[in-house]
Amino acid sequence: MKVAFWCIGKTEDAYILEGFALYQKRLTNYLSFEYKEILFPKGKKATNAALHQELEKDEILKLLKPNDTLILLDEKGKEFDSTGFSTFMQKMFNESNGSLVFLAGGAYGFHKDIYHRANQNISLSRMTFTHQMVRLIFIEQLYRAMTILKGEPYHH
Repeated sequence: MKVAFWCIGKTEDAYILEGFALYQKRLTNYLSFEYKEILFPKGKKATNAALHQELEKDEILKLLKPNDTLILLDEKGKEFDSTGFSTFMQKMFNESNGSLVFLAGGAYGFHKDIYHRANQNISLSRMTFTHQMVRLIFIEQLYRAMTILKGEPYHH
């Protein structure tokens, strides 16, 4: 099964890129992983929050396949501890037919159509993180979940 992590926007923060690359490489021992940054099409500009959400929605829906399981990283989503997240991942592996697509939204949140398309909403924390930090936090937790499922000592 393929697990994808899509993020709205680009990051150029060196410390995030370095940490992300470390965990992305580690994940290849456990699953097929894809990372994608979703950017506005060239020539399109958003002048307000609603237009941002609309443009992002169009790009996301173009990329999703009908049998993909879409999981939003959303502040109002279900919270897990690391062991609970690994159990959630195993359940998703067992139940999903297509790819698991985790989506981190942009600064203005998700369009209502994205909420309607989503299969699950999960929260990384009740705290707020920058959209850049979410990338590193999520990929580390995904790696941790895989090591828990394999019974490896990374998580103690």
